[in-house]
Amino acid sequence: MTSHLERYGRRHPRAADAVLAVTLGACMELGAHISTSDSHPPHNPWPARLLALACTAALYTARRHPRTALTVTAACAAVLTALGHLPSPLLLAPVMAALYWIAALTDSRTTATYGYTTAALLLATSLAGAPLGDDFLLRTLGTALWLLLPLAMGRMSRFRRAYLHTVQERAANAERTREEEARLRVAEERMRIARELHDAVAHHMAVANAQAGTAAHLLAAGRPEQAGQLLADLAHTTSTALLELRNTVGVLRQAGDPDADPLEPSPGLSRLPDLLAALESAGLTVTTTSEGTARPLSPGVDLTAYRIVQEALTNAAKHASNHTADLHLTYTGSRLRITVTNDGPPTAPTVPGGGYGLMGMRERAHSVGGDLTTGPRPQGGFQVTATLPLQPPTARPQENR
Repeated sequence: MTSHLERYGRRHPRAADAVLAVTLGACMELGAHISTSDSHPPHNPWPARLLALACTAALYTARRHPRTALTVTAACAAVLTALGHLPSPLLLAPVMAALYWIAALTDSRTTATYGYTTAALLLATSLAGAPLGDDFLLRTLGTALWLLLPLAMGRMSRFRRAYLHTVQERAANAERTREEEARLRVAEERMRIARELHDAVAHHMAVANAQAGTAAHLLAAGRPEQAGQLLADLAHTTSTALLELRNTVGVLRQAGDPDADPLEPSPGLSRLPDLLAALESAGLTVTTTSEGTARPLSPGVDLTAYRIVQEALTNAAKHASNHTADLHLTYTGSRLRITVTNDGPPTAPTVPGGGYGLMGMRERAHSVGGDLTTGPRPQGGFQVTATLPLQPPTARPQENR
């Protein structure tokens, strides 16, 4: 029943205010007839009835005008206590309700000013309106307690509303943060898939284009055996491209998809011989050197190193005029430095949008805690240098404390 009344009051505040005002006005009129052996209230009921009616009208606007409501109800109660009426809880009911709205709807300073002034006023009029007797405690301590109680309840209501507002704000902010994090994760995943597609498709298509062009040239020159070998290499290049494309797109399938095929392991530096063989069949001569003792890389760094080498050598195959490149791997301490250079003046890019490859290499290097620099060499040609940790920062074991 209480919950139904609370919901009704929230949905119809004006009706609830009207019912409360009438009820408390009736309590005040009824309280004017309560007396003790030492109190002798006036026998004429009309002053109490008129003042109760005024309190009823004031309480109806208490939610919107709490200061006015308290002023009117306190003045009416002061007149009645000055006339000798006993300040019982029924007589003080409208004042108590107005004090509650003051404490619940205004700040602490306003609450203290109006609350203490009202209590002092009613204590003074209560003592002045009747001689001292057995009801002294009722007129003093009782009045003070009944007036302080709604102040405390109203203050608790204000604190509770402030707390609920803070909780709601935090929940809304957490929801906005979760949505923003979800959007960022989606954007990062899209960038990752875009890099994988670029590295897989662009490299193999560039190699396939070079192999097809060379095979056509050999056929025109009357060298069908060599052209046939290049066409076989072209078939291997396109099948490898399709395999990597399937692996990249396969991560988009939902878990548990019965039609999903098992994915191949991600490529790493162990597949460098196949990569160099494909590039050499496309006409790029790559000289490979290594310095230091080769050490195992984490899967993420291994894939990053392979993709950087793949993209750098693919760019060399497309843009270097002398069709040669140098690949140098240096293992020092806990890092791997990859240097890819080509000699001779670079030619204009043959594929529009080649800048995405450099951007993807840099993003890959940064994603594992490494760095990458690119640019033309003073003596001619182009150089790509990547420095990668053997283990990404998140994969390093924590030190014992």
